Amino acid sequence: MNVNMIATSNPISSTAFPIYRPMTSADIATAQKMSLAVSWPHRLEDWQFALDAGTGFVAELDGAVIGTGLCWKHGTKRASLGLVIVSDAHQGRGIGRKLMETLIEEVGSRVTFLHATPEGKPLYEKLGFSVCGMLKQHQGRVTETAPVTLPHGIRLRDAQHEDLAQLAALATRATGLERQAMLAALFRVGSCAVLEQNGSIIGFSVFRLFGRGYVIGPVVASASPEDLNAKALIACWLKGRENEYIRVDVPVGPGESDINDWLAAQGLPCVDSVVKMVRNAPADEHSGLPNADVRWYGLITQAMF
Repeated sequence: MNVNMIATSNPISSTAFPIYRPMTSADIATAQKMSLAVSWPHRLEDWQFALDAGTGFVAELDGAVIGTGLCWKHGTKRASLGLVIVSDAHQGRGIGRKLMETLIEEVGSRVTFLHATPEGKPLYEKLGFSVCGMLKQHQGRVTETAPVTLPHGIRLRDAQHEDLAQLAALATRATGLERQAMLAALFRVGSCAVLEQNGSIIGFSVFRLFGRGYVIGPVVASASPEDLNAKALIACWLKGRENEYIRVDVPVGPGESDINDWLAAQGLPCVDSVVKMVRNAPADEHSGLPNADVRWYGLITQAMF
């Protein structure tokens, strides 16, 4: 899900110029084939969810989609970009840059984030993005999970619809991103666990189908010794799912918690890391935790944040 001007094979050749237009559900099947060609395991449902939650554009040539790019507006002040793919046969024609410029125009003056591999980083820097952090991608088949014992007065329970406003407020504190609409969408496709202390919500996690298995994210929890709260919110989804394929994308940066060793011990090793970049704001303003008390331990996806 990184923004990386990814190339895919496509036999189409033409000297015509591509057109750029809004993405629709009719483009999903082609977009999914393009993502599979670059080893992104997105299902049709994953693409549809991403498009429903955001705004997409495609590059089209001779009636065929040859490029994609999506953005998500997290309220009026923040946004993120991702799922930018350009077919291999049309690399080097500035299509990826044009898609990025179209997305940047769509989000306007919002502080905008993306995750980028080393190959894509130089272009994003030219477009005004600066490195402000890192993400580690954990995934694998769950082994026998270690139990997480919560202190007295803290319990896990299933989320209820009436919790949504509190969860959105908690997530906004942890991420700096407005989360009401995104969480409402996630409630429709996934399951949510809530961590409660003496009747007050102090964290939550969402579990849903994604790619070749499942993804846990977002994960938001109040700070705790050894990140016990966050571990409990992840472990509750791992229990009983031995040998299931599960993914967690963990933000890492100055002052942020690192639960990578614990995840690896559950059978979810770190398989990749990418940089986080920001535009329309100084990088040092976004290089640490948005909130020291309520922390962000897992993303929705690398693109949707």
